[in-house]
Amino acid sequence: MGSVSSRLPTTPGPNAPGDVTGHLVRGLAAAFAAVVAGYVAMGVTAGLGLWAAGAADLPGGAGAFTAVLAAVVVMASGGQVGLSGEAGDLAGTQGELTAMPLTVTLVGALVTGTLFLRPLRHHAVARVRDLLALAVPTVVLWLAALAGLCALARHDFPIRLAGDTEDTGDTDLGDLFKGLLDAVNPSVGFRTDLGPTLFYGLLWILGVLVVALLVSRRAPLPPRLVRHHQAVRPAASAMLLLLLAYVAVGLVIGLVVAASKGHAAETFAVLLLGLPNVSWLALGVGIGGSWEGRVDGPFGLPMPQILDSVLRGNNGGKDLSTVDLSSLASYDGRAWWLLPIAAVLVLAAALVTAVRSPAGVPAWRHALHLGIAFAVTMLVVTPLTLVEARFGLSILGIGDLEALGAEVILRPHIWRTVGLALLWGLVAGFLGALLAAPVHRRGEVPVPPEGPTDGGR
Repeated sequence: MGSVSSRLPTTPGPNAPGDVTGHLVRGLAAAFAAVVAGYVAMGVTAGLGLWAAGAADLPGGAGAFTAVLAAVVVMASGGQVGLSGEAGDLAGTQGELTAMPLTVTLVGALVTGTLFLRPLRHHAVARVRDLLALAVPTVVLWLAALAGLCALARHDFPIRLAGDTEDTGDTDLGDLFKGLLDAVNPSVGFRTDLGPTLFYGLLWILGVLVVALLVSRRAPLPPRLVRHHQAVRPAASAMLLLLLAYVAVGLVIGLVVAASKGHAAETFAVLLLGLPNVSWLALGVGIGGSWEGRVDGPFGLPMPQILDSVLRGNNGGKDLSTVDLSSLASYDGRAWWLLPIAAVLVLAAALVTAVRSPAGVPAWRHALHLGIAFAVTMLVVTPLTLVEARFGLSILGIGDLEALGAEVILRPHIWRTVGLALLWGLVAGFLGALLAAPVHRRGEVPVPPEGPTDGGR
């Protein structure tokens, strides 16, 4: 017997070196595919948006376009890009830029999260080791690629004083400024701050992976988390559908505007770079949230004209304006439609949550789940709509040249919006549970109709 058993093939145990190595190799391959696909999707989206915005004509040719493209992808990944200026001893420059091109962010998150979950699709339960074998190389490769983009995301552009000085009303002063500018060769550029970029990039990729696990209806979880599946995933996936529904509505409106109002290139630039910035702001405003800000100078937000008008409308843009339903409706009465649109879509999300939840969950629990999910969603989404951009140039300390100074600010009132989202979620979750009551759901056992039995014969 011993000689026979010694010839039998043996199967390595779950902790055998070959098994561990196989996990690592498969995890590394899957992580590489997710990272490459995510960055390619972001690069293509950002490149098309920049091309529509006219960035292909920037001074510096292909090198300038590549640098700007890398900077946009870095910003979409949570990185920081700072403005820098050089104007010698006679002049001074200052600049600041905080914004997130959320179309690029959303595309990258969807592609990366989907491919991250793909290797787990055939598992009933995911061991912690399986998740780490996927997550760790994904995070490391993502940050390595982000560091490489930081090296590309730097460029300087020369500043030229355009226009005919004879129209300024003071030819001598205009000629003096122009001569000084030509003498000091001022320039403005951008650089990435590697440390903060990698830190926020780490938070970004970890957030994408966690959200992907939360919103997926079929991705396996570790055994200890399986019992929380029905409490979290239906509401989380419904919130993702709500955000995507707003983006889809914004896309349709944008395409209609591009086809009927002209300025198609500018509209496509907004769609490809900042569509969720506008759509999710509309969601927040529709539930009663608000933003504040101003636009001062020749540059403005690449967003709908009504928003730019509100931000410029308070004392010529010198004071902060409030962006809410009433202020938007004062410029265009159609803004009131944001309220019923929010009511319909949030209630639809509540209905989806209730239908996907097991039977027997009481209405008050549905309300609690959706209220918390909606509040957390707006807590994450609302800060991403922040925009702060400033640039100024002064000659010999004589203030800012108006033609070269600009400021754009758009700040959300986060806690007001989050509190209203909690209230909306509670009400919509309760109504959604009532509407879903007649719908057959998982866990329900149909009761056979009563009829004659054998004992009744």
